Amino acid sequence: MITAMGEETEDSLLAGRVRFFQPRAGYRAAIDPVLLAATVPAAPGDKVLDAGAGAGAAALCLAFRVAAMRITGLEIKPGLVAIANRNAQVNGLAGRVDFLAGDLLAPPSELAPGSFDHVMANPPFQTAGRCTPSPDPAKAAATMEGAAELEDWLGFCLNMVRRKGSVTVVHRADRLDALLAGLKGRLGGITLFPLWPGSAGKPAKRIILSGRKGAATPLSLAAGLVLHEADGAFTAAAETVMRDGKSLLL
Repeated sequence: MITAMGEETEDSLLAGRVRFFQPRAGYRAAIDPVLLAATVPAAPGDKVLDAGAGAGAAALCLAFRVAAMRITGLEIKPGLVAIANRNAQVNGLAGRVDFLAGDLLAPPSELAPGSFDHVMANPPFQTAGRCTPSPDPAKAAATMEGAAELEDWLGFCLNMVRRKGSVTVVHRADRLDALLAGLKGRLGGITLFPLWPGSAGKPAKRIILSGRKGAATPLSLAAGLVLHEADGAFTAAAETVMRDGKSLLL
Protein backbone atom coordinates (compact mmCIF):
# COMPACT_ATOMS: atom_id res chain seq x y z
CA MET A 1 0.00 0.00 0.00
CA ILE A 2 1.36 3.44 -0.95
CA THR A 3 0.34 6.52 1.06
CA ALA A 4 1.59 10.06 1.61
CA MET A 5 4.19 8.62 3.99
CA GLY A 6 5.42 6.09 1.46
CA GLU A 7 4.87 2.35 1.44
CA GLU A 8 2.94 0.78 4.31
CA THR A 9 2.62 -2.75 5.60
CA GLU A 10 -0.39 -4.31 7.25
CA ASP A 11 0.73 -6.16 10.35
CA SER A 12 -0.99 -7.31 13.51
CA LEU A 13 -0.64 -7.00 17.26
CA LEU A 14 -1.76 -9.37 20.00
CA ALA A 15 -1.63 -12.43 17.73
CA GLY A 16 -3.91 -10.91 15.12
CA ARG A 17 -6.47 -9.45 17.49
CA VAL A 18 -5.46 -5.93 16.39
CA ARG A 19 -4.87 -4.93 12.76
CA PHE A 20 -1.98 -2.52 12.49
CA PHE A 21 -0.82 -0.48 9.51
CA GLN A 22 2.60 1.20 9.74
CA PRO A 23 5.24 2.64 7.39
CA ARG A 24 7.54 0.02 5.91
CA ALA A 25 10.56 2.29 6.38
CA GLY A 26 11.64 4.07 9.55
CA TYR A 27 10.66 3.10 13.07
CA ARG A 28 8.66 -0.13 13.27
CA ALA A 29 6.61 -0.96 16.35
CA ALA A 30 8.07 -3.89 18.29
CA ILE A 31 7.31 -5.24 21.75
CA ASP A 32 7.84 -2.05 23.78
CA PRO A 33 4.46 -0.41 23.09
CA VAL A 34 2.61 -3.69 23.72
CA LEU A 35 4.29 -4.12 27.09
CA LEU A 36 3.76 -0.45 27.94
CA ALA A 37 0.03 -0.74 27.27
CA ALA A 38 -0.18 -3.85 29.43
CA THR A 39 1.10 -2.01 32.51
CA VAL A 40 -1.16 1.06 32.49
CA PRO A 41 -3.59 0.68 35.45
CA ALA A 42 -6.60 1.91 33.50
CA ALA A 43 -10.21 0.99 34.18
CA PRO A 44 -13.46 1.42 32.21
CA GLY A 45 -14.45 5.08 32.05
CA ASP A 46 -10.89 6.40 32.40
CA LYS A 47 -9.22 8.89 30.07
CA VAL A 48 -5.71 8.04 28.88
CA LEU A 49 -3.13 10.08 26.97
CA ASP A 50 -0.52 8.34 24.80
CA ALA A 51 2.40 10.76 24.37
CA GLY A 52 4.37 10.18 21.19
CA ALA A 53 1.79 7.74 19.88
CA GLY A 54 3.37 6.94 16.51
CA ALA A 55 1.00 4.78 14.46
CA GLY A 56 -0.96 3.94 17.61
CA ALA A 57 0.37 0.55 18.72
CA ALA A 58 0.22 1.17 22.48
CA ALA A 59 -3.16 2.93 22.33
CA LEU A 60 -4.74 0.16 20.27
CA CYS A 61 -3.45 -2.57 22.59
CA LEU A 62 -4.70 -0.73 25.66
CA ALA A 63 -8.10 -0.16 24.06
CA PHE A 64 -8.32 -3.88 23.30
CA ARG A 65 -7.52 -4.76 26.92
CA VAL A 66 -9.79 -2.23 28.67
CA ALA A 67 -13.27 -1.51 27.33
CA ALA A 68 -15.34 1.67 27.72
CA MET A 69 -12.41 4.05 28.10
CA ARG A 70 -11.16 6.97 26.02
CA ILE A 71 -7.62 7.24 24.66
CA THR A 72 -6.07 10.28 23.02
CA GLY A 73 -2.75 9.99 21.23
CA LEU A 74 -0.40 12.90 20.58
CA GLU A 75 2.04 12.53 17.69
CA ILE A 76 4.25 15.16 16.08
CA LYS A 77 4.18 13.65 12.56
CA PRO A 78 0.87 14.30 10.74
CA GLY A 79 1.42 11.32 8.43
CA LEU A 80 1.59 8.96 11.40
CA VAL A 81 -1.49 10.60 12.91
CA ALA A 82 -3.43 9.79 9.74
CA ILE A 83 -2.30 6.16 9.87
CA ALA A 84 -3.09 5.91 13.59
CA ASN A 85 -6.61 7.23 13.13
CA ARG A 86 -7.15 4.78 10.29
CA ASN A 87 -5.89 2.00 12.54
CA ALA A 88 -8.49 3.02 15.11
CA GLN A 89 -11.20 2.87 12.45
CA VAL A 90 -10.29 -0.55 11.04
CA ASN A 91 -10.29 -1.97 14.57
CA GLY A 92 -13.71 -0.54 15.38
CA LEU A 93 -12.29 1.95 17.89
CA ALA A 94 -13.09 5.26 16.19
CA GLY A 95 -14.73 7.60 18.69
CA ARG A 96 -13.04 5.85 21.59
CA VAL A 97 -9.44 6.20 20.39
CA ASP A 98 -8.31 9.27 18.49
CA PHE A 99 -4.99 10.86 17.61
CA LEU A 100 -3.93 14.49 17.37
CA ALA A 101 -1.02 16.09 15.56
CA GLY A 102 1.05 18.27 17.85
CA ASP A 103 4.28 18.95 19.68
CA LEU A 104 4.54 18.22 23.39
CA LEU A 105 6.65 21.38 23.74
CA ALA A 106 3.60 23.36 22.56
CA PRO A 107 0.61 21.07 23.14
CA PRO A 108 -2.60 21.59 21.15
CA SER A 109 -5.42 23.33 22.99
CA GLU A 110 -7.49 20.13 22.98
CA LEU A 111 -5.17 18.74 25.66
CA ALA A 112 -6.06 20.34 28.98
CA PRO A 113 -3.51 19.99 31.80
CA GLY A 114 -4.58 17.64 34.57
CA SER A 115 -7.42 16.17 32.52
CA PHE A 116 -6.18 12.58 32.12
CA ASP A 117 -6.42 9.69 34.56
CA HIS A 118 -3.33 8.06 33.06
CA VAL A 119 -0.51 9.10 30.74
CA MET A 120 1.77 6.63 28.99
CA ALA A 121 4.86 7.28 26.89
CA ASN A 122 7.58 5.51 24.95
CA PRO A 123 10.06 8.41 24.55
CA PRO A 124 13.06 8.32 22.21
CA PHE A 125 15.76 6.22 23.85
CA GLN A 126 18.91 7.94 22.62
CA THR A 127 20.40 11.23 23.78
CA ALA A 128 21.39 13.54 20.92
CA GLY A 129 25.14 13.82 20.46
CA ARG A 130 25.96 10.62 22.36
CA CYS A 131 25.49 8.12 19.54
CA THR A 132 25.32 7.93 15.77
CA PRO A 133 21.76 8.49 14.54
CA SER A 134 20.11 6.12 12.11
CA PRO A 135 20.61 7.11 8.45
CA ASP A 136 16.83 6.79 8.09
CA PRO A 137 15.43 10.21 9.13
CA ALA A 138 12.11 8.75 10.29
CA LYS A 139 13.77 6.13 12.47
CA ALA A 140 16.27 8.67 13.82
CA ALA A 141 13.41 11.00 14.83
CA ALA A 142 11.64 8.17 16.67
CA THR A 143 14.69 6.86 18.51
CA MET A 144 16.77 9.97 19.24
CA GLU A 145 15.76 12.97 21.33
CA GLY A 146 15.26 16.16 19.38
CA ALA A 147 14.15 19.54 20.69
CA ALA A 148 12.19 17.68 23.37
CA GLU A 149 14.59 15.95 25.75
CA LEU A 150 13.67 13.28 28.30
CA GLU A 151 12.99 15.87 30.99
CA ASP A 152 10.53 17.60 28.64
CA TRP A 153 8.72 14.33 28.00
CA LEU A 154 8.41 13.64 31.71
CA GLY A 155 7.28 17.19 32.44
CA PHE A 156 4.59 16.95 29.77
CA CYS A 157 3.29 13.66 31.17
CA LEU A 158 3.15 15.07 34.69
CA ASN A 159 1.41 18.23 33.52
CA MET A 160 -1.31 16.32 31.69
CA VAL A 161 -2.17 13.77 34.37
CA ARG A 162 -4.56 14.56 37.23
CA ARG A 163 -3.52 14.37 40.86
CA LYS A 164 -3.24 10.71 41.94
CA GLY A 165 -3.34 9.71 38.28
CA SER A 166 -0.64 7.45 36.89
CA VAL A 167 2.32 8.04 34.59
CA THR A 168 3.84 4.99 32.91
CA VAL A 169 6.99 5.06 30.78
CA VAL A 170 9.06 2.41 29.02
CA HIS A 171 12.71 3.28 28.50
CA ARG A 172 16.26 1.98 28.42
CA ALA A 173 17.38 0.53 31.73
CA ASP A 174 20.68 2.39 31.50
CA ARG A 175 18.81 5.72 31.62
CA LEU A 176 17.06 4.95 34.89
CA ASP A 177 19.08 7.61 36.68
CA ALA A 178 17.78 10.29 34.28
CA LEU A 179 14.22 9.02 34.65
CA LEU A 180 14.31 9.16 38.43
CA ALA A 181 16.03 12.57 38.43
CA GLY A 182 13.31 14.00 36.17
CA LEU A 183 10.54 12.67 38.41
CA LYS A 184 12.03 13.38 41.82
CA GLY A 185 9.50 15.06 44.08
CA ARG A 186 6.87 14.99 41.34
CA LEU A 187 5.84 11.35 41.07
CA GLY A 188 5.44 8.98 44.01
CA GLY A 189 4.62 5.34 44.54
CA ILE A 190 7.05 4.52 41.75
CA THR A 191 7.39 0.89 40.72
CA LEU A 192 10.35 -0.19 38.58
CA PHE A 193 9.60 -3.22 36.43
CA PRO A 194 12.62 -4.70 34.60
CA LEU A 195 12.17 -6.48 31.29
CA TRP A 196 14.69 -9.31 31.26
CA PRO A 197 15.66 -10.48 27.75
CA GLY A 198 16.32 -14.07 28.90
CA SER A 199 16.83 -16.26 31.92
CA ALA A 200 20.58 -16.79 31.57
CA GLY A 201 21.69 -13.88 33.73
CA LYS A 202 21.43 -11.27 30.99
CA PRO A 203 20.98 -7.69 32.23
CA ALA A 204 17.72 -5.88 31.61
CA LYS A 205 17.86 -3.55 28.61
CA ARG A 206 14.40 -2.08 29.13
CA ILE A 207 12.53 -1.00 32.21
CA ILE A 208 8.95 0.12 32.78
CA LEU A 209 8.45 2.84 35.37
CA SER A 210 5.02 3.64 36.76
CA GLY A 211 3.92 5.95 39.56
CA ARG A 212 1.20 8.26 40.84
CA LYS A 213 1.23 12.04 40.77
CA GLY A 214 1.16 13.36 44.31
CA ALA A 215 1.58 9.95 45.95
CA ALA A 216 3.86 9.67 48.98
CA THR A 217 4.54 5.93 49.05
CA PRO A 218 8.15 4.82 48.54
CA LEU A 219 9.76 3.40 45.43
CA SER A 220 9.59 -0.37 44.88
CA LEU A 221 11.46 -2.76 42.59
CA ALA A 222 9.34 -5.51 41.03
CA ALA A 223 10.60 -8.90 39.92
CA GLY A 224 9.90 -7.93 36.33
CA LEU A 225 9.24 -10.15 33.35
CA VAL A 226 11.53 -12.61 31.55
CA LEU A 227 10.72 -12.20 27.87
CA HIS A 228 12.44 -15.06 26.06
CA GLU A 229 13.39 -18.68 26.48
CA ALA A 230 16.84 -19.93 25.50
CA ASP A 231 15.60 -20.68 21.97
CA GLY A 232 14.27 -17.11 21.51
CA ALA A 233 10.60 -17.97 21.92
CA PHE A 234 8.49 -15.93 24.30
CA THR A 235 8.18 -17.31 27.81
CA ALA A 236 4.72 -18.44 28.88
CA ALA A 237 4.35 -15.30 31.01
CA ALA A 238 5.33 -13.05 28.10
CA GLU A 239 2.96 -14.92 25.76
CA THR A 240 -0.04 -13.98 27.88
CA VAL A 241 0.82 -10.31 27.37
CA MET A 242 2.17 -10.24 23.83
CA ARG A 243 -0.42 -12.56 22.26
CA ASP A 244 -3.39 -12.72 24.62
CA GLY A 245 -3.53 -9.06 25.66
CA LYS A 246 -3.37 -9.73 29.40
CA SER A 247 -2.32 -7.00 31.81
CA LEU A 248 0.96 -6.80 33.70
CA LEU A 249 0.38 -6.09 37.37
CA LEU A 250 3.25 -3.98 38.66
